[in-house]
Amino acid sequence: METDKRILIADDDDEIRELLVFDIQSSGYVTDSASNGEIALKKALENNYDLIMLDVMMPKMNGYDVCKNIRMVKPKVPVLMLTAKGSIEDKTEGFDVGADDYLVKPFEIQEVLLRIRALLRRNADVEKKEANKEILRAGDIEILADSLEAVIGGKKVKLTPTEFEILYCLMQHLNKPVTLAVLLDEVWGYGSDEDVRMVRVHVGGLRQKIEKNSRNPKYLHTVVNVGYKLTPFGGLEEN
Repeated sequence: METDKRILIADDDDEIRELLVFDIQSSGYVTDSASNGEIALKKALENNYDLIMLDVMMPKMNGYDVCKNIRMVKPKVPVLMLTAKGSIEDKTEGFDVGADDYLVKPFEIQEVLLRIRALLRRNADVEKKEANKEILRAGDIEILADSLEAVIGGKKVKLTPTEFEILYCLMQHLNKPVTLAVLLDEVWGYGSDEDVRMVRVHVGGLRQKIEKNSRNPKYLHTVVNVGYKLTPFGGLEEN
């Protein structure tokens, strides 16, 4: 496979970084690398990458801080966290600063390549929606693809690419329960039992932005043992 997609790989473990560079290049991607957080951030801000991979525990600056700073300047580039810190608290912190996906060490290179392909494919879908300036409206909710924003009851909020894709997916199934498996497939392009936590964390972040009270949501509801449902008329379902 040949591609012009550029990927930045940041990890302070020389062996892991070099193996990732070799395997990812062998899969046809163009790679760049960084051995600490400061170098990773400098390269990320100075160059255009199609995807950035960040270890969390790096010298100079940890991966969370690198991701947070990247998001301030480049909100749309996909970020994949690769780290030994695999608790739900660690993942939540990563997603809170803007990571799109989280893969725990040790990992198989085929799993890494799967995540890379899925994130690049999803980003291409987002860019296509942006180029078409697609707008979806229903009830109190409007989403604007060209700016990755949502208008909720007249108030505009900025979304991450992942939050945008989740809301977009739910807008395609208004007033109907959407399973976690469907969200994983349509937003990330893959899924496993462990990854449902990732969906829940991202949905929680989306709720914080679109709801006045995330503990008593008006629009984005949990359907117990199923998934989520979007009611764009504030809980009043249109027939």
